[in-house]
Amino acid sequence: MAADRRRARVLRGTPAEHGFSFPAEWAPHEGTWFSWPRPEGISFPDRYHTVPKALARILTEIAARERVHLNVPNGNYERIVSEQLTAYGCPLRNVRFHRIPTNECWCRDHGPAFVLRPRRGGRREAAIVDWGFNAWGGKYPPWDADDAVPTRVAGELGLPVFAPRLVMEGGAVDFNGRGTVLTTTSCLLNRNRNPGLRKADVERYLKDYYGQQHVVWLGEGIAGDDTDGHVDDLARFVSESVIVTGVEDDPDDPNYEVLRDNRRRLARARDQDGRPFTIVELPMPAAVVHQGERLPATYVNFYFVNGALLVPTYRDRRHDRRAIEILQRVLPDRRVIGIDCTEIIWGLGAIHCLSQQQPAW
Repeated sequence: MAADRRRARVLRGTPAEHGFSFPAEWAPHEGTWFSWPRPEGISFPDRYHTVPKALARILTEIAARERVHLNVPNGNYERIVSEQLTAYGCPLRNVRFHRIPTNECWCRDHGPAFVLRPRRGGRREAAIVDWGFNAWGGKYPPWDADDAVPTRVAGELGLPVFAPRLVMEGGAVDFNGRGTVLTTTSCLLNRNRNPGLRKADVERYLKDYYGQQHVVWLGEGIAGDDTDGHVDDLARFVSESVIVTGVEDDPDDPNYEVLRDNRRRLARARDQDGRPFTIVELPMPAAVVHQGERLPATYVNFYFVNGALLVPTYRDRRHDRRAIEILQRVLPDRRVIGIDCTEIIWGLGAIHCLSQQQPAW
């Protein structure tokens, strides 16, 4: 990792001080970053053989609209993954491989956080924030390769980096592109991330290193979520003023009270200018259980790509259809595409958890 830091210039100060900010996910992309899972990894015990086909479907939809950047450990993996993608119908012409090893595949959390600032002539310049990563509170060692990914990417792209001494995961935060960040107390105030930091301290880091003005806090996460409550399983911005949130209708479901509490918090929330948000409710899918374990299935783990929205589905015909219809009404200018993530959710994540956008600049 030291060699990568020599290649990537580390900037002093904070992104906010330099005029950088984190754009909304729906802003135009240059591409999307992924880290290919390893069979010997811990994410898909006894089910890895089902995952490449599901990943190929996701990558096919993205590669038709923007470049796919794919982290693999070495040339052998590149050949194997190329053969798998081709076998499952994913063209390789818009897929770029990077020899960047990772421990696991959850690029949303270990991947580069791109921040942008305007330049003369309407162009922008980019930098990467290299947050600390400790595998969701030290749950899944080792994580040294994952922690090194942002600086390795910065070195490959020739971008400078900011290096806050704070553990942060991309799935823990969501942005409206106007200065508001959405997050949860259960994750970012958890002692297994940044012990000793108060809520005000965490807010200052969010504002300084993401270039934001305002923080909206939700509460607890859904059943089966091993991240201690990532917001990308609960509620997401779909525009600067509209938030989509999951709701559960069954009072006996363990997610019922959690999602009701977060819905109440959203009703009270205000944006960076003091205005209320428009809240759109999404159903939750029927419980997805594997080997007796409740999995964190949610439609909120969707991902914006150029011209489309990719939505995880779970072979729940009624709720899958309803969620897609709601999102299509909210986003009439995008094509909303459902992708079966029943196999992927065994790794306790879905489309958003796997991906990290690289904005255009």
